[in-house]
Amino acid sequence: MRFCCVSSVVRKTGRFFLAVVLWLLIAVNLQSAELVQTNGVFKPAAGEVPSSRRLQPNDMLQVSVYQQLDLTANVTIDDRGMVMLPLLGSVKLGGLTLEQATTLVHDLYDKDYLVDPMVTIQVGQMAVLRFTLLGQVQHPGTYDFPPNEKLNLLAGIAKGGGYTRLAAPSKVTLQRTVNGELKVFTLDAEAMASDRKNPPFQLQPGDMITVGERIF
Repeated sequence: MRFCCVSSVVRKTGRFFLAVVLWLLIAVNLQSAELVQTNGVFKPAAGEVPSSRRLQPNDMLQVSVYQQLDLTANVTIDDRGMVMLPLLGSVKLGGLTLEQATTLVHDLYDKDYLVDPMVTIQVGQMAVLRFTLLGQVQHPGTYDFPPNEKLNLLAGIAKGGGYTRLAAPSKVTLQRTVNGELKVFTLDAEAMASDRKNPPFQLQPGDMITVGERIF
């Protein structure tokens, strides 16, 4: 009888420790999950997409709502920053951070369709951001922006190998499309390089830079 009691205690103790181990494993998995729930909005785990990065045209997104499979959408941001989402129609996500975009979609569904929906937005593929360099530079062509970094005019010209001997750094033109309208900027890269107090002109994706030629 005493042996049976001891055996029963051992079995109960073993089950207790097993339950504790399982609970700890679940807690660790919850902490390391890719998505973290905050006030009904799911945010991507840190390290996937920089929190400061703003969504760009040609970014590919997966938008989903917990337990609402019919609201799942794989979309690509168009040139106007818009995407088409189930029930919501056209929504502008371009220019927002991933957190801001997730909050916006959550609020739109919460307003008219669902009660505190759990929204997830993940970036399947980030758009490649490029600019074009023409004119009197060593290597004209199209160049990529450094990942998650800003790029100014002087650094952009340097990517093309710098000026040719015929270049006129004071005569640089830059074409940029803003809200569907083409704008042309006349820039003096020579003055920017010599004036350290004023930061150089910042480039944007899609810019076309042309370095002029000297007149002898």
